[in-house]
Amino acid sequence: MIRARTAQRTNERGFTLIEMIVALALMGLLLSALAGITGEWLPSWNRGLDRIQRSELIGIALERIGADLAAAEFVAANRDTHKPLFDGSELSVTFVRTSLGPNAGPGLDVVHLGEVRDRGEFVTVRSQARFTPLADGVSLSEQVHLGSPVVLLRAPYRLSFAYAGVDRAWKNAWKDAERLPAMIRLTVRDAVSQRVLSVSTIAPVHVQIPSDCTKPDGNCGDKGSSNVPTDQGKT
Repeated sequence: MIRARTAQRTNERGFTLIEMIVALALMGLLLSALAGITGEWLPSWNRGLDRIQRSELIGIALERIGADLAAAEFVAANRDTHKPLFDGSELSVTFVRTSLGPNAGPGLDVVHLGEVRDRGEFVTVRSQARFTPLADGVSLSEQVHLGSPVVLLRAPYRLSFAYAGVDRAWKNAWKDAERLPAMIRLTVRDAVSQRVLSVSTIAPVHVQIPSDCTKPDGNCGDKGSSNVPTDQGKT
């Protein structure tokens, strides 16, 4: 019986020490090759993923800005003027819209979209304040104190605005106009490469004239029929 068991164990073969060393060496080479491939591929994957995430965040910011601008209201600064409270430049825009927010009651807000400095970098911020008619001889910046800032875009991306009336002629600014612009172009540019991002878009403004301008030709009688600001530069 003992001889039979010994003969059976003798016939059973396992890995020799040399075979194990060779197998471990091959496994090490395979893992090294995989590590090298992963080291070259993973950074590219991360950069692509970062670009996608940034594009999505920029797209969300532009959607919010576009919705704000589309809701701009034709509201005069006070009873003594018939021009809308709207101040648009290349890097900022201020306008009036209906109050928005979970705790906002009925009323109007002054909304400002523009750049501010944050730790040495330009960021695009949305600020707002409750609208009240401006006193005579008081500028918008003197009476309205904006608050509740929300960061929409961070460096290296910068947002610029352009404005067009019903004539579709684009201008760098829209100030002291009889009407609101018909559309506002939102251009997002990489400040490092100066490349314009494909997510740039155009936001239509739903209201351009007061609600009492009901004539078919859109004229408002003594309120003036010109919709082109006098100090605008064309792009």
